[in-house]
Parts: sequence; structure tokens; C-alpha cells
Amino acid sequence: MSLEQQINQDIKTAMIAKDAVRLRGLRAIKAAVLLAKTEKAGVDELDQDTEIKVLQKLVKQRKESGEIYKGQGREDLFQIELEEQQVIEEYLPKQLDRAEVESIIKAIIAETGASGMKDMGKVMGQANQKLAGQADGKTISELVKSCLS
Repeated sequence: MSLEQQINQDIKTAMIAKDAVRLRGLRAIKAAVLLAKTEKAGVDELDQDTEIKVLQKLVKQRKESGEIYKGQGREDLFQIELEEQQVIEEYLPKQLDRAEVESIIKAIIAETGASGMKDMGKVMGQANQKLAGQADGKTISELVKSCLS
């Protein structure tokens, strides 16, 4: 079952349960998926990598907005962003913790024979490919830098 079909089914369930919080998050996902499909003209279904990227983008937007709202003392808006983020994260693959990501990056460095910052691009390419959907790019970048320096 594709992400879009799963979301449509979950929207119906949330509507029946009158779960406004979940419904808001699911509608955000549906809108983003439809937007991604229209950007790629003539595509009926998005591939799994594109779906994960769309979901990661939504989570990142919620985190950034939440930080802004928290900094401005708007707890009500911060809470809305946090609730939507939690709903969206349910559809992402299990996120690896920092230690697991670091061990994978060290293995990639050993495989590629990277020795310094000049090899960062090579390591980042493989790390992003291997950890797609399991860790955010910012964490991967920080750990690659720390491991190579």
C-alpha cells in the first residue's frame, strides 16, 4: 500500500474517531504528497525515496517553526507544531540514535579510505544514501565532520 493510500485510509479513521490533532497532521502529509506529485508531471505514484524526503521535509518544517514559536513564547502554536510533527514521524522509518549513526559513518569512512575533510563529499554521499530516512542530514553532516577531523 502506497503512502498516499495509507494516508487516505488513516484520514477516514481519524474523521470517524473525531481526532482533530491526528487529522490535521494527516492532511498536511496528504497536501505535501499531492504537491510532490504535481511537481513531477505525469507521475501517478511517488517512489518510496521521494515519499521519505517529503515526510522529512515536513518534520523539519515543524521543528523549525516550533523553535521559532517557543522562542517567541507562543506555547499554543508550539504545541500544534509538536503534535503535527509526532503524527508525521509515525510514517517515517525508525530513526537511528546518534551512536548508531556514528558507527555507520565510521564504517563508511573505513570502506572509502577517507582520511580528512577533503573526502567529506564522498563520505556524505554514501552516508546520505545509506541512512536515507533513518537520520536527518544535519546530524549526518555533524558526525561526518567530527569523524573526519
